[in-house]
Amino acid sequence: MKIGIICAGDDELAPFLQDMEVTRTFEKAMLKFHEGKLYGFDVLALFCGACKVNAAIAAQLVIDFHADIVINAGTAGGIDPKLQIFDTVISTEAAYHDVEAGILTDFHPWLKSVYFEADEKLLRCAKSAAPKIKTKGRLYFGRMVTGEAFITDDGRQQIIDKFKPLSVDMETASIAHVCYVNKIPFIAIRTVTDTAEHSGSATFEENLKESSNIAKEVTKAIMNNLAAEF
Repeated sequence: MKIGIICAGDDELAPFLQDMEVTRTFEKAMLKFHEGKLYGFDVLALFCGACKVNAAIAAQLVIDFHADIVINAGTAGGIDPKLQIFDTVISTEAAYHDVEAGILTDFHPWLKSVYFEADEKLLRCAKSAAPKIKTKGRLYFGRMVTGEAFITDDGRQQIIDKFKPLSVDMETASIAHVCYVNKIPFIAIRTVTDTAEHSGSATFEENLKESSNIAKEVTKAIMNNLAAEF
């Protein structure tokens, strides 16, 4: 079994590469792939760059390179008021907050709703691992939404009212979308770098490295449970 790990940025990927025994690196579509062993599994890891299209390119290539499972790990903004910096969200489902519903339900991929659900087996692994995860911040399971911009006060409430998400980012739904059409199990693990109360690019940068390491530790705990389901 090969696991694809996709992070948005190089800081989010760095904690994985520190733990990974890399046996090969190669490039495709201007992306750098790291292949090797991580926590006993064959892994293909990379950072894709921010935004939906970059994430989708990376996801399709990881699948084309024979990943059996795809994990999106990294950071996110907390949009539910109960989330604090360094809390971690594990996706139960993901949606685009900036794509009209009919585009996905009336046309390819003809979804029943606007939500891409996380894989049931991966969720069971995550829920089984959750009580043993000891990291800074709390752990939540719930909905993530994805769009092309950092969310400021302008537009925040509309997203909350429409989707009631826990977190917001620029990649998760795109990766979930690609995995859905390829029938590849998917889950996302995102640790909060900024919230409505503590917002802005400076806050994101200040918390990026620690949040990335927390996301790696949560991902590690989930991967250690995979043998029970796969």
